Amino acid sequence: MNIDQVIINAQKKCKDLFNHFEEVAFCNQQRVLNAFRKNKIALRHFAGSTGYAYGDAGREALAKAFANAFDKEDAIVSPLFGSGTHTIAVALFGLTKPGDTILSISGKPYDTLQKVIRGNYGSLENSGVKFETINLAKDDQFDFSAIQTAIKKLNPAIIYIQRAKGYEWRKALSIRQIQEAARFIKSLTEAPIIADNCYGEFVETSEPNVNIIMGSLIKNPGGGFAPTGGYIAGDKILIDKIASRYSAPGLGFDIGANPYGYQYYFQGLFMAPHIVSQAMKAAALFSEVFSSIGYQTLNTLSDITCAIKFKSADQLIKFCQAIQKASPIDSHVVPHPSQMPGYENEVIMASGSFVQGSSIELSADAPIKAPYIAYFQGALTYEHAKIALREVLEEINIL
Repeated sequence: MNIDQVIINAQKKCKDLFNHFEEVAFCNQQRVLNAFRKNKIALRHFAGSTGYAYGDAGREALAKAFANAFDKEDAIVSPLFGSGTHTIAVALFGLTKPGDTILSISGKPYDTLQKVIRGNYGSLENSGVKFETINLAKDDQFDFSAIQTAIKKLNPAIIYIQRAKGYEWRKALSIRQIQEAARFIKSLTEAPIIADNCYGEFVETSEPNVNIIMGSLIKNPGGGFAPTGGYIAGDKILIDKIASRYSAPGLGFDIGANPYGYQYYFQGLFMAPHIVSQAMKAAALFSEVFSSIGYQTLNTLSDITCAIKFKSADQLIKFCQAIQKASPIDSHVVPHPSQMPGYENEVIMASGSFVQGSSIELSADAPIKAPYIAYFQGALTYEHAKIALREVLEEINIL
């Protein structure tokens, strides 16, 4: 079977999807542009800061731009967040106290959050905060009956939702699903609803209408430009509480220097709608091609990730190694499975990216366990994804 013809056929089948992604990007580009204009973003906001960074105009304007782009009251946006896990942990600790219970209604959170939740010194459990979970129903829908029972029984302080699939074989949660769940929960409790929004920003024409959303800047909202950092956006009263954990009580978000400036963060946010559309096209193409040659794939319109189920650990590893080889940075490096901080199984990660570990750039990762599922995501340009797909098919020789 000719590789080029397989890809051409897949592109034809994806034509309507590609048009949809472009329409979503156009809508999101409008709201990001409006956020920039509303906050009168200027060159002076690119300047860095030192020391305590009191009155850092760039830090303050960036937070306002994110809040407006996501239709939220307030935000914390900072390069001082080391990862999405770090960002989420700060929000969880900022909104809980000993004796509280957090209720996850989307099942077990992503692997790297497990040690934040329990076991470690300094974990939520160690601080007297319980974390309970409700699995999604078999059709990847919220289990409303179980949610109602758990809320009545546990009286949770926080309702937690993970939007993306993580290392699970399930669909990512859509905005429609989250909105429906939020309405139901608000009829039962006043507990704030918070969502891990990683991999989902700018995928649809709005963000989750919950009390807090949070994520990493080296994923969707950094647009491939942000070199590090994370964001938390939502209700001002909750952002103020979280700010005390971001720094210290009494200091909040009034400190936090960034001597290197904010240009790449603003530029990344501005570029994010377009870059996300490129990643969505890449995921759709990979999904269609692998499905057409007999592999089980799972791709939705609700995050940038495409899951591909391989027939052996060897195929899975070769796929990730081929993604690395097709990357612009460290293409000569061969990734191998290894133990990674925060993961239960050995993990292989392919990310030859300009920003280390950036998931909005072409990348793939997988735990080495059956069933052998690779999670592919990202691409700064669709053209790069198409080139990479061709080389992957040649490298693992499965046609």
